[in-house]
Amino acid sequence: MMTAQTIRDLLPTASGRTVIVRSDLNVPLAEGRVTDDGRIRASLPAITQLAEAGAKVVVLAHLGRPKGEVNPQFSLAPVADRMRALSELSIFIADDVTGPHAQQAAHALEAGQVLLVENVRFDARETAADDDQRAEFAQEIAALAGDSGAYVNDAFGAVHRQHASVYDIAALLPSYQGPLVATELEVLDRLITNPRRPYTVVLGGSKVSDKLAVIDNLLDRADTLLIGGGMAYTFLKAQGHDVASSLLEEDQIPVVKEYLARSANGAAKIVLPVDTVVAEAFQADANHAVVSVDAMTTGPGGSAALGLDIGPETAKLYADHIAASATVFWNGPMGVFEMENFAAGTKTVAEALTTVDGLSVVGGGDSAAAVRTLGFDDTNYGHISTGGGASLEYLEGKTLPGIQALTK
Repeated sequence: MMTAQTIRDLLPTASGRTVIVRSDLNVPLAEGRVTDDGRIRASLPAITQLAEAGAKVVVLAHLGRPKGEVNPQFSLAPVADRMRALSELSIFIADDVTGPHAQQAAHALEAGQVLLVENVRFDARETAADDDQRAEFAQEIAALAGDSGAYVNDAFGAVHRQHASVYDIAALLPSYQGPLVATELEVLDRLITNPRRPYTVVLGGSKVSDKLAVIDNLLDRADTLLIGGGMAYTFLKAQGHDVASSLLEEDQIPVVKEYLARSANGAAKIVLPVDTVVAEAFQADANHAVVSVDAMTTGPGGSAALGLDIGPETAKLYADHIAASATVFWNGPMGVFEMENFAAGTKTVAEALTTVDGLSVVGGGDSAAAVRTLGFDDTNYGHISTGGGASLEYLEGKTLPGIQALTK
């Protein structure tokens, strides 16, 4: 099997060279400020290693979905500010991606300095379906590095995308796997190949359709699947429960019934909520109550019940399963954790993962944001993934374009 070169292979020859680093800096912003800097903190070690080795570092990243147009709302300028606050690096930002300013700034870099170019998704060619358009953009990116340049992909959160800065660029420069990507692959392989048992998977989030493939694959690998979040109501409906006004994907009920049947016939045990927190509206201060999943017909004040969190009995049940496990993978919150009244289920699960005597993996995205929002430190867990979608696709058994591109 062919393997990728890593950043360790590059560092001895990095001095004086321009190294393009694809980082994952897709962080939440509010009023022009970064509200969760987890991905920035995770990206800085690779950038710092290269700078300290004497490289001239050009960082590429995306933020949000500007749809191929320059949009100040998605500028990386606040990210550059946060990078400066978190490090002692000399960091500059270009106001374009591969245009005159980026070219001038890249060629003016001195050893140990860092240039963050603007959001790569400001250029429609980054995500184009047309191979030639992406290749053209990749050529412009590679030109920033000059003749002796190199490329490092340290953006695990983007490796499932066949984008110019993730996939096409690797064919143009000597390419290396960054430490975040290497660590993610190592941890995820432990979840797939001979995980320590009991092995429990906790899945939440709003839509079951987002998790179908990973459920399909993990049913034959895990021992227990704990289901929460909005997706739980489709499972409950498939069991015959009335879920009232709760989130429901009616078209997914047949496949969910198939998964429940597989579970009953010896695959991983699927555990569903036994109680839930229902509200009269999707509002932080809405009247709410805890009800059994058998009694969801009406909510507070006679309103149609809207499920927004797992209930306390379910949270305890899930916490007990987690605490008794040797390997736990969690992806997706148990409820609307951004609203205090509907955060208890997610908080209980997050706390339970800190007690695991083994490997605990928080699967990126909303789950990572939740543990930080709810006051938990990254060090409380075995690993916090920097790529929710990429993690799921890898656990589904898919080939990830950004990983494939680095394998020579």
